[in-house]
Amino acid sequence: MTYDTVVFDNDGVLVGRTSFDVLRDATLETFSQFGVTDPDPDHIDDMTVGATPGRVAEVCNEYDLHAETFWQALDATASKAQQREAREGRKTPYDDIHTLADLDVSMGIVSSNQQETVDFLLDHFDVGHHFDTAYGREATIESLDRRKPDSHYIDRALADLDADTALFVGDNESDVRAAENAGIDSAFIRRPHRTDWELNVWPTWDIECLDDLHRVCSG
Repeated sequence: MTYDTVVFDNDGVLVGRTSFDVLRDATLETFSQFGVTDPDPDHIDDMTVGATPGRVAEVCNEYDLHAETFWQALDATASKAQQREAREGRKTPYDDIHTLADLDVSMGIVSSNQQETVDFLLDHFDVGHHFDTAYGREATIESLDRRKPDSHYIDRALADLDADTALFVGDNESDVRAAENAGIDSAFIRRPHRTDWELNVWPTWDIECLDDLHRVCSG
């Protein structure tokens, strides 16, 4: 199998992941912006990772908050926190990202992170020229239902790239499932946080680094 298009997850694949504590602090700060100074710890955690539209509505109802307004503020605060992590050198690209320069395929990004965060990181690290399209989430509650494993943003990226044979590279099981839902092959990358990870899904490829894509894409 050869590929003419490769789409990448961003965090944990191209750039390092953001510490959970940083994201949790951003959630706590957002509650504070709305005058909630002592939110339930479970509510903080639920809004930090894996939030669903229904759960956002439930939590906001507990504090008499407008859900859409709260979520837009949370996305903005979390994005600014991640931008700060990048500026201060705690969130950086993986060393092998330079190997993409001579990978002879069309390339794109699909992230479950905010579009604002994706755009900033591409510009800050001066790697945007490698990619012909890049999708993150809009700052809306509805975008939460479009996160992987839903293939919504992958489908959009593939259309932009006019892909014929495509591969999606990720570091989560949801990435593999999203590729399946989009009808394309997948590669699971064994970054340090995934070295011994036991998968409950079956990616097309299991790779150690981005340089392995030269072998994979050439068939």
